[in-house]
Amino acid sequence: MPVLRGVLPGGPRREPPGGIVTYPPDRLHREIAYIAYHFHWSLEEIMNLEHPDRRRYVTQIASLVSD
Repeated sequence: MPVLRGVLPGGPRREPPGGIVTYPPDRLHREIAYIAYHFHWSLEEIMNLEHPDRRRYVTQIASLVSD
């Protein structure tokens, strides 16, 4: 088995080592409640959305509500 190099191509990593960075649970719950309230979608439907799509819906709802 080959030995791993200590530095990746392009220079050293700038972010701290670790696993997956998670989305804050309180923010996720606010987004879910916001979309469910306005669109009447189920939790399953909302949780099946990709993160960027869910954020896009939150932004679109906010623009509709503020008009």
